[in-house]
Amino acid sequence: MANWRDTGFGGSVMMVWALVTVPLTVMGILLAVPFLGRRRAFYTVGPLFARGMAWFCHVPFTLQGWDKMPEDIREGRQPVIFMSNHESQMDPPILVAALPLPAVYIAKQELKYVPFIGWAAWVAGVIFIDRGDRDRAIRSIHDAAMQIRGGKNVVIFPEGTRSRTGQMLPFKKGGFALALDAGVPIIPMATVGGFQVLPPDTLRFRPGRYTVLMGEPVNPSDYASRESLMKEVQGRIEALVAEARTAY
Repeated sequence: MANWRDTGFGGSVMMVWALVTVPLTVMGILLAVPFLGRRRAFYTVGPLFARGMAWFCHVPFTLQGWDKMPEDIREGRQPVIFMSNHESQMDPPILVAALPLPAVYIAKQELKYVPFIGWAAWVAGVIFIDRGDRDRAIRSIHDAAMQIRGGKNVVIFPEGTRSRTGQMLPFKKGGFALALDAGVPIIPMATVGGFQVLPPDTLRFRPGRYTVLMGEPVNPSDYASRESLMKEVQGRIEALVAEARTAY
């Protein structure tokens, strides 16, 4: 007998559940801010929502490779930039739940004005980049680098937007300029499963599993240019995605 989540009715139920719980979760985060502060409120309530969504929609996830990271990274003494491919709108909440350390996102400025999502992003300390204005974008990247050097871990999707085909898009250079400015290690990652769980142009979930696979840190100072750094990281992410899909 098919699981109810595998039916069209089940997909609709999961969609409605997500649409209802997102604003409730954001309100819970905002109510916790006076007691916990902005970042602690988000990273206390946010992962609970993400894990609850993964459980309700039957989207189990695994994180592989974290145990191989240097101790300074695992203990939070060394800030890093996590860079991942981007298959689905489910990727950010899955990573919020899967990453062992709090990490803020680099996001486009427009997200700030989306009801509920933008409010949660502000509480979390998301670093917004104005991609429509080159000078402001450069200043935003420099400010972000200072925050990273100050101890923030960040997550970047170097494709700039999610894939609509399941195949990786060309990488944008901004994240690598940020990494060179910040001078912190890049952790290449593969996030696989989202294209099946929540494909583009739909809000209907499908049961399925997620694999988050981490590779060895890349030191930006080992590369002579932004282009050579980008080529190296892109190659590593492509290899991780291929490995994760083989095991998927």
